[in-house]
Amino acid sequence: MPKSLIDEPTLALDRHDGNIFVLTMRKAPENRINSHYAQKLISAYNLIRKTIGPNAPGAVITRGNDAKFWCTGLELDESDSNPSANSEGFFPLLATLLDFPFPTIALITGHTFGGACPFALSHDYRVMNSSRGYISMPPVNLGLHFPGIGTLLRLKLRPQVARRMLLEAHRWTGKQALVDGIVDFVAPPEEMLGKAMEVAGRWAPKAEMGVYSLLRGELYGEAARGFREISYVYGRRTDLPAKAKI
Repeated sequence: MPKSLIDEPTLALDRHDGNIFVLTMRKAPENRINSHYAQKLISAYNLIRKTIGPNAPGAVITRGNDAKFWCTGLELDESDSNPSANSEGFFPLLATLLDFPFPTIALITGHTFGGACPFALSHDYRVMNSSRGYISMPPVNLGLHFPGIGTLLRLKLRPQVARRMLLEAHRWTGKQALVDGIVDFVAPPEEMLGKAMEVAGRWAPKAEMGVYSLLRGELYGEAARGFREISYVYGRRTDLPAKAKI
């Protein structure tokens, strides 16, 4: 039986055998991220890191709480009252994942839009619902930009796929995302968690030598450094807020 470490209205964290942690976003209605929620997620990842300890196997799965939504991006209105919202929330969240010392799996249970795309791509592996949900990143339609918005796409996706995502706001189903290499696996809703657990169990031992994050940095360090540079910056604006809101 998994052990519950966090059981809050908006977030749950359970520890399974083999140091497999399942982090469940349940922030109604669509798991949209604001600065406060980003910090809650960061705190949960830090709890996982400290609980496992150094030179030990482990992995984390980040999932939505139903088969309709994984995350529909950021609460864009927050920047109207807090211009530093992304700098103290979303950007540090991405940096935390890219520097995490254990394998990370995004269990994309449903619709994934906007900032949820770089959030998903910050994970090492992605498992997506094969029968429901789209993944799409439409900053070109919203007039939104931040430095490095395309770096993860460029580093992790084929050039044509990255172009379709960032410049065309293309929308993929799970099966289409698998073909284009955006996700690594798809599964029907009743099998999604099992597939993510399988992936986590397979790669959790790779953290034992203590170099997992260092080696990830050799692949995607440019993105990690970029997000750190715009995290916790208050003397200047680090993003161009959306001109259109969804």
